[in-house]
Amino acid sequence: MTGPNIKLKKRLLWVLAIFTLCTVGLVVRIAWIQIANGQEYQQKAFEQQTSNRTISPKRGTIYDRNMEPLAVSGSVETISCSPQVIKKQTKLDVDKIASDLAEILEMDKEKIKEKLTKSSRYELIKKKVDKEVGLKVRQWKKDNEIDGIYVDEDTKRFYPNGNLAAHVIGFTNIDNDGLDGVEKMMEKYLKGVPGKILSEVDASGVELSMGQEQYIQPQDGNDVVLTIDETIQYFAEKTLEKAIADNNVLNGATAIVMDPRNGEILALASKPDFDLNNPRAAPPGVDKTTWTGTSAKDVQYLQKTVWRNKAVVDTYEPGSTFKPITSAAGLEEGLITADTQVTDATIKVGGWSINCWKPNAHLHETFREGVYNSCNPVFVRLAQKMGIDKFYSYVKAFGFYKKTGIDLPGEASSIIHSNPTEINMCTASFGQRFQITPIQLIQAYGAIANGGELITPHVVKEVLDSSGNVIKRYEPNVVRRVISKQTSETLLDILRGVVDVGTGKNARVPGYKIGGKTGTSETIKNESLIATGKYDRYIASFAAIAPTDNPTLCVLVVLDYPDQFYHGGGMIVAPVVGKLIDEILTYQGVEKEYTEEDKKNLKKEVQVPDVKGKTLEEAIKMLKQNKLEYKIEGSNKDMKAVVEAQTPKSSALMIENSLVILYTYKPENEATVKVPDVKDKTVYEATQAFKSVGLNIRVNGTGTAVSQDKEAGKVVTKGTVVEVMFRNVVSD
Repeated sequence: MTGPNIKLKKRLLWVLAIFTLCTVGLVVRIAWIQIANGQEYQQKAFEQQTSNRTISPKRGTIYDRNMEPLAVSGSVETISCSPQVIKKQTKLDVDKIASDLAEILEMDKEKIKEKLTKSSRYELIKKKVDKEVGLKVRQWKKDNEIDGIYVDEDTKRFYPNGNLAAHVIGFTNIDNDGLDGVEKMMEKYLKGVPGKILSEVDASGVELSMGQEQYIQPQDGNDVVLTIDETIQYFAEKTLEKAIADNNVLNGATAIVMDPRNGEILALASKPDFDLNNPRAAPPGVDKTTWTGTSAKDVQYLQKTVWRNKAVVDTYEPGSTFKPITSAAGLEEGLITADTQVTDATIKVGGWSINCWKPNAHLHETFREGVYNSCNPVFVRLAQKMGIDKFYSYVKAFGFYKKTGIDLPGEASSIIHSNPTEINMCTASFGQRFQITPIQLIQAYGAIANGGELITPHVVKEVLDSSGNVIKRYEPNVVRRVISKQTSETLLDILRGVVDVGTGKNARVPGYKIGGKTGTSETIKNESLIATGKYDRYIASFAAIAPTDNPTLCVLVVLDYPDQFYHGGGMIVAPVVGKLIDEILTYQGVEKEYTEEDKKNLKKEVQVPDVKGKTLEEAIKMLKQNKLEYKIEGSNKDMKAVVEAQTPKSSALMIENSLVILYTYKPENEATVKVPDVKDKTVYEATQAFKSVGLNIRVNGTGTAVSQDKEAGKVVTKGTVVEVMFRNVVSD
């Protein structure tokens, strides 16, 4: 008995031990599941028992500085389905459902049917459909008693001004994620938090008939207010478009308008651009039959062309627009004054000869005059006085070695000397053989304008919550002081002289004090010309500050590759900037202060009186009272003869001393004349040439005539106004 009992007891002990170990293991495992992974399994159970659909939040609005909307979100619908729910409804004809939806949504039937028959709980059918289409789907569902097809709220981005400020605003993808511009940079504020619709379902994913549906409200995004002024942006873009057309610019252009007091960008335009509502559309000149806008090749092309913000991501040689930086350094170091006598005779550096652009040179002049005349040797000698270390310390201080930090994506770094030699310094002193971005240059001009402080340029002003409360304000960021207020004032006075009497005089606007500097850099586009040393591509620019006695504007316009005889910044860009400043300051309500000389030359617009039916004597008297001249058409020139017709018609606005044609007979057709060729004539000579044949002139600019809007020899009606562009022939 003893032997078997002991064996039995041992077996029982082993069984008990194994059972105990299993029990302990199960307890440990249960504890591990409940304590360590409890939250994870609870979430999985919740997901198994519920079905959810996402509700997109309303993306925040982007406003200009005057609260004009630039980017808004409109209400649309998203159509989705639950294949599991549809499968449970045995009476439903899936083929018919797919056919009906395809007709309403204008989609391929087979693609919809594929989604309806998948083994999943949720399938997206179509996003961003109009509210009217969503309403049709709802009504169709109701009429056919169909479950498992959902119509949920959604939003779609819309840009009311099309391509206005395209490179600043940027755009979103179909999921409302910011892809470029402010849309990308301010994503965390604009995006918002998605909401959900939660439904209780069984194990197969079918909604429970007695289950409750829970709606979690989405949190809309915050609004963003920009420093951009919609009106100034419009001025900048229209001015740039005209400059591109007038000068046949081949490689695009950019314009920046900044308030130097705080670094706020009032306008930033880059051409070519694109429609924000259709950013993937085929750019001009592209074969539309092969274009998709979504392939890697197409996207790469868009990034290189219309999506490219030339003001921020392109680098270029600034040319003579850099000379004020060299001037500021020399003035600040006390190496020169405005009235210091200088020479622009040829300088030889490292085997290279640096000459003045003028064949006979200006030779002896004051430093002020050297800046007016943009003489390269003047700036080379000044840089040599400073030495390499000192010169480049100012280049660095003005911000050219670092990105500005503007709140736009893709800002490029400058391409500038890391270990400069003397020849590097000498060519850099007049803006050649290194590259910077346009935004870097206007930041530096801002320091010259505001009394010497380098301020970070920015396009975002503030962020608002749904109640309009400011939750974040972007204050001006002063990087450092680079020059004294005295140096700033001296240089502003010199730059005003550049516009009044120097190479920038085509930018002059009577009544406004404008300072600025021309720039023309040279590039070899055709490699076959490298050996010849000739250039076939130019970048023309003009940088300006206004008004010079109290600067509120810095303006930079750059034209890349103007394809015409005149390619210098002083000839083709200075008048563009002058016109833009005139428009902006007038819009801002800045009154013009005319000099006596300006008042003498100022021509006002007058209204043409109605002289039809009057005698010649009466008509001439009325015209003289309105400071208008006349020309009589007809054989009857008796002062008692009656005026039967007139050109221009009454109420037309004309410049003082313009010509009105008086007819002493009833003409079947108005008298015509050939347009004379006034190229290279002065304003007075061109005016007399037109008046002699009975035509009027609209003068654009000063100097000599370079073009006219109605070509020589064209037959036009007498009294017609011909616009003639005049330019002062200058270098740079």
